[in-house]
Amino acid sequence: MRCTYLLFLFLLSACSGFSQSENQYTIIPRPAQLQPRPGQFTVSNTTTIMVPFAQAELKTIADNFARQLNQSSGLGITVRNVNKMALPGNLIQFIPSTDVTLGDEAYRLDITDQVVSIEARQAKGFFYAVQTLYQLLPPSALGRGAGGMGQSSGITPAPTPSATGPLLIPACRIEDQPRYVYRGMHLDVCRHFFPVSFIKKYLDLMALHKFNTFHWHLTDDQGWRIEIKKYPKLTQIGSQRRETIVGHYDEYDPQVFDGQPYGGFYTQDEVREVVQYAAARHINVIPEIEMPGHSLAALAAYPELGCSAGPYQVATKWGVFEDVFCPYEKTFTVLQDVLTEVMALFPGPYIHIGGDECPKSTWRKSAYAQQLIKREKLKNENQLQSWFITRIDKFVTSKGRKIIGWDEILEGGLSPNAAVMSWRGTRGGIEAARQRHDVVMTPGTFCYFDHYQADPGQEPTAFGGLVPLSLVYSYNPTPTELNAEQAKHILGAQGNVWTEYIQDSAYVEYMVWPRAAALAEVVWTPLAQKDYTDFTRRLATHFKRLDAVGANYARSLYNVTAKTTVTSTGQLSVSLSTGVQVPAIRYTTDGSVPSGESPQYTAPIALNKTTTIRAVAFTDSTTMKVPMGRIMQKEYLISKATGKPYTLLAPATKGRPDRNNLTDGVLGSMGGYELMDVVSFSGNFSAVVDLGQSQPVQSVSVGFVKYTARNLCLPKQIDIAVSDDGQTYRPVGTFKSNAAEGGKRGIIRLPFEFAPTSARYVRITALNVGRVPAGLRNPGKPAQLAVDEIEVK
Repeated sequence: MRCTYLLFLFLLSACSGFSQSENQYTIIPRPAQLQPRPGQFTVSNTTTIMVPFAQAELKTIADNFARQLNQSSGLGITVRNVNKMALPGNLIQFIPSTDVTLGDEAYRLDITDQVVSIEARQAKGFFYAVQTLYQLLPPSALGRGAGGMGQSSGITPAPTPSATGPLLIPACRIEDQPRYVYRGMHLDVCRHFFPVSFIKKYLDLMALHKFNTFHWHLTDDQGWRIEIKKYPKLTQIGSQRRETIVGHYDEYDPQVFDGQPYGGFYTQDEVREVVQYAAARHINVIPEIEMPGHSLAALAAYPELGCSAGPYQVATKWGVFEDVFCPYEKTFTVLQDVLTEVMALFPGPYIHIGGDECPKSTWRKSAYAQQLIKREKLKNENQLQSWFITRIDKFVTSKGRKIIGWDEILEGGLSPNAAVMSWRGTRGGIEAARQRHDVVMTPGTFCYFDHYQADPGQEPTAFGGLVPLSLVYSYNPTPTELNAEQAKHILGAQGNVWTEYIQDSAYVEYMVWPRAAALAEVVWTPLAQKDYTDFTRRLATHFKRLDAVGANYARSLYNVTAKTTVTSTGQLSVSLSTGVQVPAIRYTTDGSVPSGESPQYTAPIALNKTTTIRAVAFTDSTTMKVPMGRIMQKEYLISKATGKPYTLLAPATKGRPDRNNLTDGVLGSMGGYELMDVVSFSGNFSAVVDLGQSQPVQSVSVGFVKYTARNLCLPKQIDIAVSDDGQTYRPVGTFKSNAAEGGKRGIIRLPFEFAPTSARYVRITALNVGRVPAGLRNPGKPAQLAVDEIEVK
């Protein structure tokens, strides 16, 4: 009978992964193969870890594992050297394998109620097996320590450490190996700086998710963050900026700055410390030294490397700047000296040289650059950039290393061993693979974790765009356009974290987790084994692990979203939902914060007056109701115009068609650089709303976008007219507005009141100011209008 049961479990796992006893197996990333078994292994004071002491790396892994479990649980697990003497049960044994079918990062785990056997060929295989064991143990096993490493770490101790029950490992057999050899996470420390303690914590969390590459973005316009002994001004001057822009780049017109000096850098000893710490977690660190663009911080320190005399200053705002390295011989001398010191600190094969977003205007104006173009028989400044990159490529290659850069470095040709990071979509990666260059896929649409992960109205400030958890999980790094031979050049994928709007470490973690957990599964788990529904199930337990190690994370997959429809009677019907199934959604319509006692959402909410709905998902247990996501807050505007048809008398801006959202009751919003639920016009705005029948009217209000940094100005004048037949209109009011008003961007609702009258049709005409007025950022540029909800009373 037992054999029949085990056969059933095996067949079930072969057909459907490891859904059987699913709550026991919540591993992220999901293993390639897992066969559930009945029973469980109990970790106790009698547990012994057996490891061959002669293999120092394995002993270190075993020692750290035992130390972590002991400090989280209070147990006294011992580590013993492998010998011929048989031991009784309750044994965790490390078994080096000679099986050539096991890859360098592969491992096998065989867990019964008596023995846990770990088998691998390389130390990294044993390390990843231990990360899997942590995720088979209760989340509390990760408390009070450092991601299972047992060394000094940046991970914040859990507020309530120590396990409260026995440490049980569910029985199973796992055979596991990664899908890709490159599994990376990136961190920009230039826009905002993060201490070594946090870098270590970042590495710990990467290790728990089986990432093996840390891309450290160390230089940019806003700060030079790595000590270079030969050129001390790079950090004396280049690591400090005098102030930092407030808000989004275009949020204020004129831009606003905080007036606070900002800086920081890593000494070479700190860099060595980080590199060593990463190596202990089988993570390679790739440093990035930006060139020829994104170089203002370096030019501020050494202005002689620029094409003009300067002076230069470390950038205080974000974006792309015209000043770049000039291709002098002295520039290459400095850059080669810098790279020589960098290569001495980072032993990995790759050095990242940036290569992206390099404007050419200063080269066009430079007599030296133009002479160089003629001397080298280059066609233009674009080829000069390729020449620049190729020269650096040859130098790095001569030192036995390889360059890697953003996909712009493809332009003009590369040495055969250079690799490419494809960030501007997938086209660059496809072209690089076809040219037989190795590729790391990191397209912004899937892998940029500085973008919003849910409705911007519910989330803290982000760069812009929308990269939700489900989209990250859906990514397949190997483009279908590649044939089998070309596809071999896709090394893997990487998540990028640019920190223009990410000011502290807790904010980094919020933006990274759990999206990085989704990416971990993308790059580790076989494509056929991926299942988003199952991933989100496992994520519920995984959040408890992140709690145990004191990591911040987003619960945006539980955020409530709303969809509205207009009823035939002019009411709104608001439907609430979440991205995954939740126990309950609770909401309020009186402006109060939803609590566990607020009404539970069970059917669409009918609104017959202007209302603000606030809603949030709850765990909804009988003993404790705990919010699961962030609070949704939406204001719905209901008036005589709600749901009524309207006709635009002037066309909307090409590419931004009207979707009948000026009378749908939903107020517009903006997040990052995006406008939502508004309609834009390059000229005047004129619309006629049909109220269906003649009725009393005495006021109109319209929302207009004031976003002058993007040339969206308030109208200079608004004319209101009404009609009973839609043919003959009588004016009821002309209203002036300040089209030159700058300041903070926003949607400004302008009210227009007039003497009570009766009408069926209401015509609103807003006159565009034509050109952006003087005193704003872009004076003289063509102005636009952007219009939000129309309200008629």
